[in-house]
Amino acid sequence: MKNFALLFPGQGAQYVGMGKELYENYQSVKILFDKANDILKEDITNLCFNGPEDELMKTENTQPAILLVSIAAMTVLREHGFTPTMAAGLSLGEYGALVAAGVLDLEDALPLVRKRGQFMQEAVPFGVGAMAAIIGLSTEKVEECCRLAQNEGMVSPANYNCPGQIVVSGYKPAVEKVCALAKDMGAKRALMLAVSAPFHSPLLEPAGLKLELELKKIRIKSPSIDVISNVHATVESDPSKIEKNLVLQVSSPVKWEGSVRYMIDQGIDTYVEVGPGKTLNGFLRKISRDVRGYNIEDMDSLKKTLQGLGV
Repeated sequence: MKNFALLFPGQGAQYVGMGKELYENYQSVKILFDKANDILKEDITNLCFNGPEDELMKTENTQPAILLVSIAAMTVLREHGFTPTMAAGLSLGEYGALVAAGVLDLEDALPLVRKRGQFMQEAVPFGVGAMAAIIGLSTEKVEECCRLAQNEGMVSPANYNCPGQIVVSGYKPAVEKVCALAKDMGAKRALMLAVSAPFHSPLLEPAGLKLELELKKIRIKSPSIDVISNVHATVESDPSKIEKNLVLQVSSPVKWEGSVRYMIDQGIDTYVEVGPGKTLNGFLRKISRDVRGYNIEDMDSLKKTLQGLGV
């Protein structure tokens, strides 16, 4: 297989028990998890496998845990002889894509995303910000709802996930106003999300500034494969620009639909989501019916993916 892309999930995909089957069946994964325990100086393996859930759900724990499980799934796929042409990740997932491309070392990436989670949580007091998913409304109408709700506070699109699904983020009263306006405009659903901060909102610019200081401390290398930037939905290969995009990404909308369409335009017709859940496969089906999507999170999904890829 020549042209396939890896997709790395973002925060929200986590669950207690993720990665355990791969750990029990692949020595390379066990070594990876043991290494992560040493890097983070704590038992993140036990947190992934056994929780407790409330600890796993804390942003500073969720981010390194998802990254670790995603890299484990990628490691297994590569062990079976598959090397991707491109990689992309949703928000946090972009760090997985950058590790896959050799831009970031795992030794740097795991502590970095832990700090990223801490900075994002600290930027806005708990309960002040909010996020909501708007289902079944055009991009233009969602953006109009955000403009009309500005009298309640800052609110803006945070994730352009797929046709008919956009997430908005900002001050809680403004997000609630967007939900009401969206329903009036004909949205199928407008759901407040159970999140701890208004991610990918200008309200998180202070977190980006703190992250920038941490990024200066690590080496960012040129990618060995193409990685799609969340901020611009295109390939970026200049290490200094990759660093800048990671800073911007914290407070900028994630252009996921545009990222997938870019890869499709480059001839990528097969996608493998590595890590917990199948959310990105769901988005993929809504973006295009002409591509194939697989996922790897446990032994059953691995078997199905390998069969689909022709092993």
